[in-house]
Amino acid sequence: MPSVRTPLRQGASRGRHTECPGGARRTPQNKHPHDDAPDTGADFRRLMALPDGPERDALRQSIVCAWIPMAERLARQFRNRGETTEDLTQVAALGLVKAVDRYDPDRGCAFESFAVPTIVGEVKRHFRDHMWGLHVPRRVQELRNRVRAATIELTHAPDDHRPPARDIARHTGMTLEEVLIGMEALESYSTLSLDAELPGADDGYALVDTLGGPEPGFDLVVDREAIRPKLRMLPERERQILYLRFFCDMTQSRIADRLGISQMHVSRLINRTCTRLCDQVAGRAA
Repeated sequence: MPSVRTPLRQGASRGRHTECPGGARRTPQNKHPHDDAPDTGADFRRLMALPDGPERDALRQSIVCAWIPMAERLARQFRNRGETTEDLTQVAALGLVKAVDRYDPDRGCAFESFAVPTIVGEVKRHFRDHMWGLHVPRRVQELRNRVRAATIELTHAPDDHRPPARDIARHTGMTLEEVLIGMEALESYSTLSLDAELPGADDGYALVDTLGGPEPGFDLVVDREAIRPKLRMLPERERQILYLRFFCDMTQSRIADRLGISQMHVSRLINRTCTRLCDQVAGRAA
């Protein structure tokens, strides 16, 4: 978490001026949509003209002080998202400082119009880089932090490889399983869309294309293997009738003529045999 020293607000009630270091004054202006938007146009023009030095630093600090209430308001818009208001305010203040340093009044754009997207972008970037994309148990987060700290302590040069899990476990007193959980959490800050294109793919091949789907022939193979031993246990006539009906695709009438029995008897035998086979396979699966 970046630490930004935010100036204290003074005289923030409506209709009162706020005196900040360097002379900037927060004065309600009807042309601004919010009461936390002071008139600092002249201060920015003077800031642009000043050379680096104590006077410029003091004026820059006074401008930041004057706009801090706006940064606090923007930070509050992101509350109840798993981050403390204090930390959000610090991040918003960092975005404000960046906006003050980058703002050019000669471009004809009001500072508020420039600062708001800069501050909001800084807060969103904080959530993207430092917050979990999914809910993660606090214990896993703590293991991740311990592994990360140990990795930094055991890495003596920028080009050093990440220390192995056993070294981290020995250094921290953690179990190997805890280290592995923490190492996995290090790579799990954000979720990846199934539509994301795979690295090196130039034909739009996405992660979703690597996932398996239902295989129509698989269930058929399972059913055949399950019923095969049951068919062998059938009486010869019933097995022959099923073979002629389902493998030779003969009608019940032709089967009846071939076996010298009635078509009604063939129908009853087929229904009774199929029902018994289904019950046997289901009983075996249970």
